[in-house]
Amino acid sequence: MGKVPNIIPITDLRQDAASVLKRVRSSRAPVFITQRGRAAAVMMSTEAFEKAEHERELLRILAHGDKEIAAGKGHDLESVLAEADALLAED
Repeated sequence: MGKVPNIIPITDLRQDAASVLKRVRSSRAPVFITQRGRAAAVMMSTEAFEKAEHERELLRILAHGDKEIAAGKGHDLESVLAEADALLAED
């Protein structure tokens, strides 16, 4: 069975935001905020957000590369590896 997500109603967030922030920072797991019983927002640590954005950018570059290959375009391996190394160095 998968991990059960952290879910809190918005009223709990209003009453004890500092505690919720502490939980988010320490666990690095997102907290789902509900309003009227429905998911309204997701709160995550800055580190987790930055990591997710970095991974999304890498996936975007890979998808772009796949499109270039399909179109018969492309770059030499050395320049691709240099760009990948630069992106990984940002991590």
